[in-house]
Amino acid sequence: MGFQHLTFLAIITIGFLYGNPMVTSLPNTEVTTVLCNSGQYTAGDPFATSLAYVLEELLRDTPKHKNYDVYNISPFPNAFAYGHGSCNKNLTSSDCVACLGAAKTAMLGSCQNRIGARAVLHDCAIRYEQYPFTD
Repeated sequence: MGFQHLTFLAIITIGFLYGNPMVTSLPNTEVTTVLCNSGQYTAGDPFATSLAYVLEELLRDTPKHKNYDVYNISPFPNAFAYGHGSCNKNLTSSDCVACLGAAKTAMLGSCQNRIGARAVLHDCAIRYEQYPFTD
C-alpha cells in the first residue's frame, strides 16, 4: 500500500472514531452513599405530598439547569419538604435524568418513609429534608 492510501485510511478511521454522533456513554450510577434520617412519617402525613412534589421537581428541573445543581422547596406550608439535586456537569441532560432516577430509587428503597435522606452516586446526588439546608 502506498503512503497516500495509508494516510487516507488513517484519516477516515480517526474521523469515524471521533466524529460519529452515534457514540454515547452512560452515566455511572454506582451508589457511593445512602444516608437516612432516623425520623419517619406515616402514609397519611402531609409531608408525603410535599416530598413527592419536591422529588418530581428535582428530577424535572435539575437536568434543565445550566449547572445541573438545583435546590427547591414544596409549596405546602403545612409540611414543607426541601430538596437538592445535582449531576456531573459533563453529563448530557438525558444522562442526568437517568442518574437522578437511579439515585431516587436507591434513596427511597433504603430510606422508606424517612423525613430526610440522601443518595450519592458517582455522577449525581439527590437529597431531601424537612428543614432547609445548603450543602
